[in-house]
Amino acid sequence: MNNETVNEETGSNPPEMTEEKWNELLKAVHHNGMVALKMYFKDVDSQVLNLQAYGPVFLYHVKDESGDVYSTGFFLRELVGRFQSDKSPEVWVSSFFHEMMKTKGGQPLPKQPESEDEAKAVIDNQVIPLCIKTVEEEFAPEKVHAGLAFNETHGPVFEAGFPEITEGNNVCAIPLQLLYTHYQLNRDPSELLLQGMYNIRKEHGLE
Repeated sequence: MNNETVNEETGSNPPEMTEEKWNELLKAVHHNGMVALKMYFKDVDSQVLNLQAYGPVFLYHVKDESGDVYSTGFFLRELVGRFQSDKSPEVWVSSFFHEMMKTKGGQPLPKQPESEDEAKAVIDNQVIPLCIKTVEEEFAPEKVHAGLAFNETHGPVFEAGFPEITEGNNVCAIPLQLLYTHYQLNRDPSELLLQGMYNIRKEHGLE
């Protein structure tokens, strides 16, 4: 099968940016995220992390009226893209919290694993089954391919695609580490796969 591997941009400063401009960008994006969320929620907190593989990640924590905390995180690239091109970025950013708040009691970020074995268990028992289930349900009754593979550049990946498409690209592949990172940020990792699969369908005129 032909396939397309999707990866987030790594987080080193673009070569044309000075450290000062880079810090200004991070500050502006962080501020815009806070402003967007405060349009919908009274109590918002935040922090910025730097992940070695993916660069800056913006974590936001929102309290509901009961004092329960809901948390999620966003990558620099996706926030910059939303704030630059989206007419209503605040709707997109806040939608993650509105969705989580449908389940009462709060949803803090998942506990960080203390070992590689713990991280592998989360991937094997949570991330992979969730991705398989979501992909199969989204395109049922159509037969889909969903499972693990190895990419020489990105290492272990999750592949999803359409066996019935025999010409051109019919599979998207997402690095397992990226799916796991999304899961640890309270983001649905299967959304990355669905986006790639819908792009494949669009390429082949099926949408």
